[in-house]
Amino acid sequence: MTVLIAGTESAEGQAAYAYGLREAARRGEELLYFVLSGDRPAPETAAEAGVTQTYAEPDSRGKDGVGDLLDMAERIDASVIVIGIRHRTPASKFIMGSAAQQVILQANTPVICVKPGKAPF
Repeated sequence: MTVLIAGTESAEGQAAYAYGLREAARRGEELLYFVLSGDRPAPETAAEAGVTQTYAEPDSRGKDGVGDLLDMAERIDASVIVIGIRHRTPASKFIMGSAAQQVILQANTPVICVKPGKAPF
């Protein structure tokens, strides 16, 4: 099976990558970094952790990167999706949705939510 990371260049995305890498090593699984924004992390980082890392990107013709991420989770039968989250006020949740919220509500795969600056282990 595979640990799927929703990859972004934000602090939340970096926290998701760090946690997902440790989770893949702990489970003895491969890691798939799904690039929603920003650059791909160096494969050496995963290799040092003993994890095989591959990459995927949303369909360039599509408009919904999160939907592509969820489709990928189903297609590869991911064991877990790791996403970075941040604190949001009730007003900001009402005015506009979030990609993290969409993943949490629509995924058929377990989702691990990680906040930056928190030591998960």
